[in-house]
Amino acid sequence: MKNLESSQRPINRFKLVWALGIAQILAWSSTYYLPAVLATPITKETGWSVTSIVIGLSWGLLVAGACSPIVGRWIDRSGGRPVLAASSLFLAMGMLLMGLASNLAVYYLAWTLIGAGMAAGLYDAAFSTLGRLLGDHARASMTGLTLLGGFASTLGWPLIAGLEHQIGWRYSCFALAAMHLVIGLPIHLLAIPSEKGRPGESAPLASPLPNPSSSKLTNRLFILLAALLTFQSLVISSVSVHLLDVLKLLGIATSTALAIGMMIGPSQVMARLAEFSIGRNLHPTWSARIAILLCGVGIALLLPAIPWLAFVALALYGAGNGILTIARGTLPLALFGADGYGARMGLLARPMLIAQAVGPIAAALALERFGSIPLLVGMCILVAISFITSLALPAK
Repeated sequence: MKNLESSQRPINRFKLVWALGIAQILAWSSTYYLPAVLATPITKETGWSVTSIVIGLSWGLLVAGACSPIVGRWIDRSGGRPVLAASSLFLAMGMLLMGLASNLAVYYLAWTLIGAGMAAGLYDAAFSTLGRLLGDHARASMTGLTLLGGFASTLGWPLIAGLEHQIGWRYSCFALAAMHLVIGLPIHLLAIPSEKGRPGESAPLASPLPNPSSSKLTNRLFILLAALLTFQSLVISSVSVHLLDVLKLLGIATSTALAIGMMIGPSQVMARLAEFSIGRNLHPTWSARIAILLCGVGIALLLPAIPWLAFVALALYGAGNGILTIARGTLPLALFGADGYGARMGLLARPMLIAQAVGPIAAALALERFGSIPLLVGMCILVAISFITSLALPAK
């Protein structure tokens, strides 16, 4: 096997993963988790509705979905360093513009820039970079990256909330823009090895497809994988956004519901540690199947509306979510190899990001019209479809 690692000086994977992990914490904190902290302060100052503010994130996700295939091809042509560096610039410009926003049009323009930065700087771009650099050794590094990135909410929420309390939401945006320039940009430029040309015949994580030259087979598997990941993205984004409301509608007290929701984060971390130590010997298809099954069982266990069982349910759901985040990077690499990996990740990311944008909105309408039980049943059906789809993917 020939890849970039063998043609250039050895890559320090530990240093690379830690550097990317720090950048991911910063990127996730100032994108996905930003409205949760700043929506209320922005509303108080501007008079804009909370809904119109949160829609900014949905718009950013749609922009990210539109940009993802372009980003993937860019990574395949030039490597991850310039793409991830560009993400720091886009995120910095977006945060700067958000801090200056005097009306919703400028606010949404800011999210347009942030959406482009999300496409070029979150997990999909980072996974593509690791896949190109490390080939069949990328799985452990992807797991380590998600372990670090999982601290984005833990560290990002209190950091942004503290900044907002001290200097207000506008200057908090300016501070985040500065962080992307003085922390994120140098990390991407200095810590990521450069790539000269395309990678060689980088071996996949597992046995290649029975007939790699068959474009028909490859296209069929790609469509199945895209459907699986898109359905799961729809489910996870919907459940995550509306979890507290669902639990309260099931008759669970607010304080208990908050405690139940706190099971997700630790469960994700524990599941990723298990994937790192035990699951790495499994084919990524089996990891994906286990993850989907855990998510489905977790959602189903919410239906009886029993508080102690809901704790178990969210632990299982969080574990499945944690493993699936890794599988979305390792599974395409295992099925199709490293050649064209960035482009494939970009194409896979588009429907996933669109699902993340529209899923919570559709779930909100369903929750308002039908209630929590039909919504949970619908989510279980989607997970079942994902699991059945996973059975059609090769697992060796």
